[in-house]
Amino acid sequence: MADMTISKDIIHIGASDKNIKIFENQYVLENGMSYNSYLIKDEKNVILDTIDEKLTDKWLENLEKALDGEKPDYLIVSHMEPDHAYNIGVIAKKYPEMKIVGNQITFNMLTNFFKEIDFSTRKFVVMEGDVLDIGKHKLQFFMAPMVHWPEVMVTYEQTEKILFSADGFGKFGALSADEEWDCEARRYYFGIVGKYGVQVQALLKKASKLDIRMICPLHGPILKENLAYYIDKYNTWSSYKPEDKGVYIACSSIYGNTLKVAQKQAEILKEKGIEKVVIGDLTKEDWAEAVEDAFRYSHLIVASSSYNAGLFPPMKQFLDHLKERNYQNRTVGIIENGSWAPSAGKCMKDTLQSMKNINIIEPVITIKSTMNDENISQMEQMANDILETF
Repeated sequence: MADMTISKDIIHIGASDKNIKIFENQYVLENGMSYNSYLIKDEKNVILDTIDEKLTDKWLENLEKALDGEKPDYLIVSHMEPDHAYNIGVIAKKYPEMKIVGNQITFNMLTNFFKEIDFSTRKFVVMEGDVLDIGKHKLQFFMAPMVHWPEVMVTYEQTEKILFSADGFGKFGALSADEEWDCEARRYYFGIVGKYGVQVQALLKKASKLDIRMICPLHGPILKENLAYYIDKYNTWSSYKPEDKGVYIACSSIYGNTLKVAQKQAEILKEKGIEKVVIGDLTKEDWAEAVEDAFRYSHLIVASSSYNAGLFPPMKQFLDHLKERNYQNRTVGIIENGSWAPSAGKCMKDTLQSMKNINIIEPVITIKSTMNDENISQMEQMANDILETF
C-alpha cells in the first residue's frame, strides 16, 4: 500500500474504491481507483478538495477523525469534476461558516452543480500567485487552465514545500494496488490530459520556479522521492516526444489474416535488431492502453482490414482517439488488407496526415486477403525505412 503520510499538520483523508471497474464510464480499471483529499490543521483548518459520491461516508469519517472536534475554516476547490467535487454540497451544508476557496471560473461552475446553495457570502476568490495565510502554513495558488478543465488550479504549501497538483501526476488504481507508477500514470495522462500538452507545459514552467519536496495529486500515491523522475515523465509526455525507441504495431483484423501480417512485421523488425516491438490487437485491447503505447514509442505501424469501403471500426476509433489527443512527431508505416477493393490504407493515411508532424513511410503496403512473398519483401523494406529513422 502506498505511504500516504504527509506531515504532522497535513493529513490524507481520501479513500479508494477497490471495486470500481470503469472510470468516467470509459477507462477500464483492474485495480480500482483512489480519490485523494487532504486536511491542513493550523490556526485555520483547510480541506483541499472532496471526493467521489460513492465514498462520501468514508470521507466524512476520515475528515471528522482528522479534525478531532474542530471545524474547517476553508475548503479549497482545485477542480470541479464530480469525482472530486461531489461532496462540496455535503460539506457546505455541514459547516455553514466554512469559506469556499476557488477562482472565478470555479464559482461559475459551482452554481451549475449546486443550484440549491448560495455561495455568494462564502466564496473566497483567488487569482494567480495569491497567498492564503493560515498560520504556520502559507498556501499559494497557481492557475492551471485546461489541465484538464478551465477552472483547475494547484496549491503550493510554502512552509513544507508541497505541491497539491490537482489531476496532475495522478494515476489509475487504488492506493493498495501493488504496481509500478509509470504504466497506469501514463495511461491516465494520455487518456485524460493528453490533449492539453501545451497547457501542461505552461504549468510545469510555473512549477520549475518552486522548491517542491512532495507532490500530492488527487488520484494515486503521494510522490515523495526522486521527484525529478516524475516531472521529467510529464515533460516528455506533454511535449509529445516518444518515451522509448521502439515500434508499436496497432492491428485491427476481422478474421486474423491482418493480425498474421502484423506478427510477421514484428518478426522482421526484431530480426533487424529492434528490441522493443509491441503488437496491440485493437479488437481485444483496451483502447486507452493502445493509445498509451502509441504515445510511448517512437514509431507506429497501423495494420487494418478494409470494411464497408472504409476502415474497420476498431482502427478508426483508435486513430480518432490519437487525433483527439494531438498525436504528433512520429514516423508511421501503413499496411492495409482488402480482398477486392482495399480502402483501409487511404482512410488511415488521410487521418494521419491531418495530425501534426507525422512522417508516413511510403508506399502503403497492400495485402490482398493473405500476404505473399512480394508483401514480405515490402515489409522488409518498411523495416529498413524505420531503422533509418531510429
